[in-house]
Amino acid sequence: MRNSLLILTCFFAGLLLTRQTRLPGWLTDDRASLYTLYALLFLVGVGVGSNGQTWTILRRINWKIVLVPAIVVLGTLLGAGLAAHFLPGISWQEGMAVGAGFGYYSLSSILISQMHSDRLGVVALLANIMREMLTLLLTPLLARYLGKLAPIAAAGATAMDTTLPIISRFTGSEYATIAVFSGLVLTVLVPFLLLLLLG
Repeated sequence: MRNSLLILTCFFAGLLLTRQTRLPGWLTDDRASLYTLYALLFLVGVGVGSNGQTWTILRRINWKIVLVPAIVVLGTLLGAGLAAHFLPGISWQEGMAVGAGFGYYSLSSILISQMHSDRLGVVALLANIMREMLTLLLTPLLARYLGKLAPIAAAGATAMDTTLPIISRFTGSEYATIAVFSGLVLTVLVPFLLLLLLG
């Protein structure tokens, strides 16, 4: 939760800074965020590739657990597309793109800003941070009343990192493997789904 609050603080600090001072041109240039995006994608690849647990999970995989991220993708996109009908100024396609961040706010918000608009990028940032924070807060209730896969589905891509400790605590170590696998698949899918929806 502390990391999510830190991200929000940095975001709002950037907003306030641009209102109060004139920033150097290189900092406000779109290329700066594009190069940052390239670096972020590279670091995601390094992080996934260097995680020994990832390769172990893939070797031991029971193919039924592939259904977990598949259902998360389907449910998230349908839910986000449906929610967009009740939000003025956001099409179903834009709503699904925001949902396709699966909680991975740093990557999805930059990609959406690059592919579509800064406005939708901000919506994606806030929506995906809220997804992570709600998962951190509600995991005990989700696991108790909706089943042990519910927190994994709610966490989306963050099930492999920031929300994994609380998911593991309330669902058990056997579900931690499913959480890491689902989070890994969703993390990899984010850029491809966004390209499909907005490209």
